[in-house]
Amino acid sequence: MKRRKLLKSLSVLPLAGTIGTLHAAPPKKRDVIKELGIRTFINAAGTLTYMSGCIMDEEVVATIEHTSGHFCMIDEVQDKVGEKIAQLVHSEAAMVTCGAFSAMTLGLAGVLTGNDVRKVEQLPHPAENGMKSEVICQKSHNERYNHAFLNTGCRVIEVETVEDLENAISEKTALLHFLNITANQGKIKHEEWIALGKKHNIPTSIDIAADVPPVSNLWKFNNMGFDMVFISGGKAIRGPQSAGILMGKKNIITAARLNAPPRGFTVARGHKVNKEEILGMYVALEKFVSADHDKEWKMWERKIAVIENAVKSIPGISTKITIPELGNITPTLTVAWDDKLIRLTGRQLRDKLRFGNPSIEAGFSGLPLYHYQAGSDSVDPAVAETLKGGNLIRLTAWMLQPGEEKIVADRLKEELTAASGS
Repeated sequence: MKRRKLLKSLSVLPLAGTIGTLHAAPPKKRDVIKELGIRTFINAAGTLTYMSGCIMDEEVVATIEHTSGHFCMIDEVQDKVGEKIAQLVHSEAAMVTCGAFSAMTLGLAGVLTGNDVRKVEQLPHPAENGMKSEVICQKSHNERYNHAFLNTGCRVIEVETVEDLENAISEKTALLHFLNITANQGKIKHEEWIALGKKHNIPTSIDIAADVPPVSNLWKFNNMGFDMVFISGGKAIRGPQSAGILMGKKNIITAARLNAPPRGFTVARGHKVNKEEILGMYVALEKFVSADHDKEWKMWERKIAVIENAVKSIPGISTKITIPELGNITPTLTVAWDDKLIRLTGRQLRDKLRFGNPSIEAGFSGLPLYHYQAGSDSVDPAVAETLKGGNLIRLTAWMLQPGEEKIVADRLKEELTAASGS
């Protein structure tokens, strides 16, 4: 081939490739869940971590997809997002963490180290390096998630009365911690707990991990005066399941950030949260705060009524809709039955719904979320007996997708009718 013809033919190749690209069909989306044979289900149980929390809001997913195509400095993203979140929740400062558990570890680490980099490097050995090393909480508030504090090298001291607390406070006391979901079980209430912290110049914190709705809980405890508030992002707020928020006093959040990634010399190096999650969490929170919660509540009531109306006329069935006092405050339906008329246990009914088509997950007997361990049915041994029999199940509607309430109602009616011999 002559030189001129060769150059001419080569010059056409890139253009031909471009034309082919312009007209190429978009890549087919891969259904990895189906490909791997992973079970999906209708969620009538709630926002439990082992059930993957929530389904993210569409705008959150779009935010994650868009931001994944750009490089950003993590600290700058946290700066900008933290400022916006703080405004939404009425706190001095805020940061996105990899869950409420992470917020607890980072918050306490910030209290222990302040802005002293040398102290940051010495965790998790606070006592050996002259730092405070104890967290005080009420006995009824010392549940398994307090292990987040142990990760800093601190230990947890239990108290029951104000006198106990006064006696337990020492130069080692770093934090007074409160658990909102068991607030009605402790002798010391929110306001008094805060007052005791101020009296002794000790920071106070509160775990509200799953305690929205109501939306007002996002700022209630900041306004009340707690120095730190910990919350999950992948439940009612419908952000990334692996995200959470630490909010509170600016000096503590600043120090917590020093203990957090992207810094690599910290006890919380493994608590990475990427830019997509930080930005997605912000969008989720913004949408949650601005949502029409009254309209949403009425929708939940309609959905739960559809399920109740489908089964309440079956002989031997009794139904009751309640609103939990603490935790996820949403309409909750209890369906119970006379085992002489309906030959079925609560566990058997849950299994029939779970392994039916479509698969449906219903609740246990209304156990608080902190009883659940890893695994689909693993709970605190202390409550295991409750689950052996029990002729009842509990269902919620707030995680149901449009139209799923009818599917749940039909399947529930089908199984209960079959078990009754009607």
